[in-house]
Amino acid sequence: QVQLVESGGGLVQAGGSLRLSCTASGFPFSVYPMGWFRQGPGREREFVAAISWSGGSTFYADSVNGRFTISRDNAKKMVYLQINSLKAEDTAVYRCAARRVSYSASDYYTQGFEYDYWGQGTQVTVSS
Repeated sequence: QVQLVESGGGLVQAGGSLRLSCTASGFPFSVYPMGWFRQGPGREREFVAAISWSGGSTFYADSVNGRFTISRDNAKKMVYLQINSLKAEDTAVYRCAARRVSYSASDYYTQGFEYDYWGQGTQVTVSS
């Protein structure tokens, strides 16, 4: 059974930091590209960050580039999102996602429809 479980969210002041974690099970994590998405109140889901299965390639949304860092530990079957310099507009439910098919070790994916498995999400609330 495929499972993705996020953790690490919470209430934080603007300018603060959080580290989100996503624990995977039930599939060969080490060959699955991963991504983080978020959905804020009254907003559509948006792409945040992506990482190739090798971990060698990453990509970020413009709105978070320079503040967020995605990483993975294939041995632990975990993917992380380090969030720094938080802003009120970062308030959202953050979800990790996994994609079954990758054509190379450097591929990453930025569209929600490209992912096959999703976690339930962890809430990040930034107070100003």
